[in-house]
Amino acid sequence: MTPRRTRSSGAVAGGVPPQWAVFDRLAGQDAVVEQLRTAAANPATVAHAWLFTGPPGSGRSVAARTFAAALLCREQGCGTCPSCHQVAAGTHADLLLIRPDGLSYGVRQTRELVLKAAGSPVYGGWRVVLFEDADRATEQAANALLKAIEEPPPRTIWLLCAPSAADLPTTIRSRCRLITLRTPPTAAVAEILEREGVGHREAMEAARASLGHIGRARRLATDAQTARRRADVLTVPLRVTGLAEAFDAAAALVKAAEAEAAATTEELDVPEREALRRAFGEGSTGKGVATAIRGAAGALKELEERQKSRATRIKRDALDLALLDLAAFYRDVLAVQFGAEVELANAARGADLRSLAESTDARTTVRRIEAIMRCRERLAASVAPLLAVEELTLTLAQRLHAAA
Repeated sequence: MTPRRTRSSGAVAGGVPPQWAVFDRLAGQDAVVEQLRTAAANPATVAHAWLFTGPPGSGRSVAARTFAAALLCREQGCGTCPSCHQVAAGTHADLLLIRPDGLSYGVRQTRELVLKAAGSPVYGGWRVVLFEDADRATEQAANALLKAIEEPPPRTIWLLCAPSAADLPTTIRSRCRLITLRTPPTAAVAEILEREGVGHREAMEAARASLGHIGRARRLATDAQTARRRADVLTVPLRVTGLAEAFDAAAALVKAAEAEAAATTEELDVPEREALRRAFGEGSTGKGVATAIRGAAGALKELEERQKSRATRIKRDALDLALLDLAAFYRDVLAVQFGAEVELANAARGADLRSLAESTDARTTVRRIEAIMRCRERLAASVAPLLAVEELTLTLAQRLHAAA
């Protein structure tokens, strides 16, 4: 028999804890959910700093925000009250949500964040600081952050997110309680998509193709352009049959990443610039307008620098995603070559997988995957994108030609 929830107290009859609805957003993370529920149910023992880690798409930011909702909600994350809705929207008065949008997060920004975090909670409960992509903090910024984490105000909780604990200085991670998420299984990702209205077959296909990345699976299932771009990337393995085709493929990959980045940055940049101009009274007349215009010029220059950094990151991320799709394709080829009974990310392209598997050997496939990983490393080290990708596609073409 299901215990009856007593909404006024946030508990259920008989003292059994409620099943907090906000945690339903975490796919395939039962162990993490149990840890967070236990902590939220015992506020007197909640650690003052937490570090959420996990591979891309595992839901580390979702887990951190879910925990924030549980801490700020009177019913520990009911999912229906104004507090839970405000946390989901990022507008709760006691939630400081930090999302670095550029390649790095500087010391000045961090100091401003620390000052804001020192304020008392508006509603008398917790003051929660959720820092997504905390690994983007510069060395100086990390030092400023360390001081805040070492001596936080009594009612402040820091929630940091990073791909792995090693991405943050030892001094910071040693002061945090570590929460490690895993790549969710295909069925768990598909279940989330189905709850959002995606058909079962489409949900399963998108979940497999995303390799457990929930956000990516959602875009593949609901955005035709995202699905088309991925399909274009997956033509590369059979297309790079010579030097000319290799150069063409490299140019197409980089151009597609640039187009995707341009569309995304334009969507983000224009509203930010317009909002800044309105804030400084653009179009107004009267006393003080000249001074405001001078202030707007400096603020606009700073905004443009941040937007330029963000555009670079978005372009690099888009290209890296294409390389991951390529690596997944060759991983499937390798599985076919070995006759491994594993789930294939590109099962829908079975004919292409078999064709490539039959025309090459496993050793060649492994070398191709290694070449893709090297290309990713070079892009992360700021090598010119076209040069790095041309080297990759030329390597793929040479090996294909040699195998033939």
